[in-house]
Amino acid sequence: MDLSASQYSLVLVVEDEPSLSQVLEAYLRREGFRTERAFDGEAALRLFRATRPDLVLLDVTLPKLDGFEILRRIRQDGDTPVIMVTARVDDVDRLVGFRMGTDDYVTKPFNPPEVIERVKAVLRRTQPRDGGGPVLVAGLEIDSRGMQVKALGKRLDLTLSEFRLLELLARHPGRVFSRAELIQACLPESGALERVVDAHLNSVRRKLGAVGAADPFESVRGVGYRLMDGGDR
Repeated sequence: MDLSASQYSLVLVVEDEPSLSQVLEAYLRREGFRTERAFDGEAALRLFRATRPDLVLLDVTLPKLDGFEILRRIRQDGDTPVIMVTARVDDVDRLVGFRMGTDDYVTKPFNPPEVIERVKAVLRRTQPRDGGGPVLVAGLEIDSRGMQVKALGKRLDLTLSEFRLLELLARHPGRVFSRAELIQACLPESGALERVVDAHLNSVRRKLGAVGAADPFESVRGVGYRLMDGGDR
C-alpha cells in the first residue's frame, strides 16, 4: 500500500458499467483510497458537490450528462484533479486537441493497476501532502514532521493516537470519516474497538478546551466525525 500517494484520499469513480466500476473500486481500496461511485452524470455531480473528492475518475460516455459536460462543470467549481476514461478515438482527439482541463486520460480496455498508478501520479503532482509547512485549519497549527499541535499559540500535549486522528481529520476539513476508517488509518496496529475513537477525540476536545480553543469536531450521527473549519460552521 502506497500511503504516500493515497493518504486515504477520496476518489469518485464515475462509470456506468457496474462490473468495471467494481473492479476499479476494489483496486483503489486495496491501495488505501476511499471511494464513492456514480453511474450517471447527474449523480456524479451530486456526489462531487456533496463529498468534495480528491480526484475524479470520469468516464466520457454516461447517461444523462456526458463526461465532457461534467468536466466543464467541475472546472467551473475549481481544480479538482480529473482523469478521463474513454473507449473512443475521437474522444481522445477532443481531449488532446481542446485541452479541456483533464489531468490525464486512459483508454479502454485498460489494465486496472495501470489506472491506479496514474491516479497516484496525478495526486502526487497536484496535491502534495507534505510541503514542509504546518497544516493550518480551524485555529490549529499542526506540524506533521515535529508531531506538534498548537491552538491559540499554545502547544497541546497529545498522545500519538490523538495526534494521528487530529492530523487526518485536519487534512480533510469538512469530510466525514467513519470510526472504522479512522481506526484503519490511524490505529491499524491497535485492534481498537470503534468506541476507542470517541474516547481519543473526547480527550482532544478536553485538551483544546483547557487552552480556551473551540471544539472543531462534529459528530455525524450513525457515521463518525469530521473537522469543521471556522468558515464551515
